[in-house]
Amino acid sequence: MPGLKFRVLLDTDKNEEIFRDILIRDTDNFESLFQSIVKAFNFKGDQMASFYVSNDSWDKGHEISLMDMSYDDDSIDALPDVMRNAIIKDFIEEPDQKFILVYDFMKMWIFLVELIGFDRIEPESPEIILAVGTPPIESTKEMLDESMFSSEDAGVTDYEDEDELGLNDFDDDYSDDDLADYNEEYY
Repeated sequence: MPGLKFRVLLDTDKNEEIFRDILIRDTDNFESLFQSIVKAFNFKGDQMASFYVSNDSWDKGHEISLMDMSYDDDSIDALPDVMRNAIIKDFIEEPDQKFILVYDFMKMWIFLVELIGFDRIEPESPEIILAVGTPPIESTKEMLDESMFSSEDAGVTDYEDEDELGLNDFDDDYSDDDLADYNEEYY
């Protein structure tokens, strides 16, 4: 069986290249690849994470999660695979197959993982074969700002604010007076 060479690029806010090339057996599972990546970037590996099968546009596809988050009543078809049970070769559909690794969903570390080649020699364990750039310290990234999820920052109208006709967004009790005001304003 061949070894797979993956280039793992850390997506950062700064304009710098930070990547690692990792050689791993095609029969290894995604948990092994995950552990190699966090080790290669000096991260603790103690946060939730998921791989996503991707394409040339780096769109997120099928999820491969670190832990089984299913409940007894969930549909089997809708569940993501679990890293320890997902064999890498089973998800290789293209010669330059891409995956996205999201690590720590509160800080959103993003790793772009691309298959860049094959090696005739299969390593006994995953190996870092090239390291470029100095990765940031894991704790330096700020948690996502919760205000980005609030209605004020998202441009959502406050429910108490009235429009030019004296109606709020959920006032569906229109009267003839409302229609008359509208006609005067716009016609």
